[in-house]
Amino acid sequence: MKIKVCGMRRQDNIEQVVALQPNFIGFIFYDKSPRFVGEELNEEYIRSIPKNIKKVGVFVNANPGYILNMVKKYDLQYAQLHGNEMPDICRSIRQKGVNVIKAFSIDASFNFTMLNNYKSYCDMFLFDTKGENPGGNGLPFDWQVLKKYDNEKPFLLSGGISLDNIDEVIALSRTMPVYGIDVNSRFETEPGVKDIAMLEELFNTVRVKEQEEAEA
Repeated sequence: MKIKVCGMRRQDNIEQVVALQPNFIGFIFYDKSPRFVGEELNEEYIRSIPKNIKKVGVFVNANPGYILNMVKKYDLQYAQLHGNEMPDICRSIRQKGVNVIKAFSIDASFNFTMLNNYKSYCDMFLFDTKGENPGGNGLPFDWQVLKKYDNEKPFLLSGGISLDNIDEVIALSRTMPVYGIDVNSRFETEPGVKDIAMLEELFNTVRVKEQEEAEA
């Protein structure tokens, strides 16, 4: 199960997260988010992050030109579209050679059949909790609704994942195509600053479970 850590701004904190070797690291380019990167990112450093860690830019209803400019500036591998973007936007971004993660806000009434309109233009989906904000609400949704997911497209699970429920997520991944987890607000000391000790515990838990299953 892959691990994506999202929502850093501070150079020292980003370096500490990179040292943990997540599979994905996410930066938020949405100015209404308390984790908005603004002008804080060190362009040279971000570009130098090892290639085995995929860099993701998170955008909410952004202009495609802005998305592509940020992708180029920071050498991002993925654009995560976290707003109400239509399939055509996903297609236009992907045609420029950028991998696309399309995020959807999930509640009990979510219509999973709508994903068929997107799957040709996305590399993976991300399922987050429907809440007041586009993301970072810190609450899980009822993961049992994912039983309605009948698509082969891999997805990242987001929304309120914490040390308290990671075992439940790992169990879920045995029965559903959970490609990875996206963690953010539940691993922070303040918005945009990750708690490295908590992340270390998360990484150890996930990787020990994977090792145990590989040896079983």
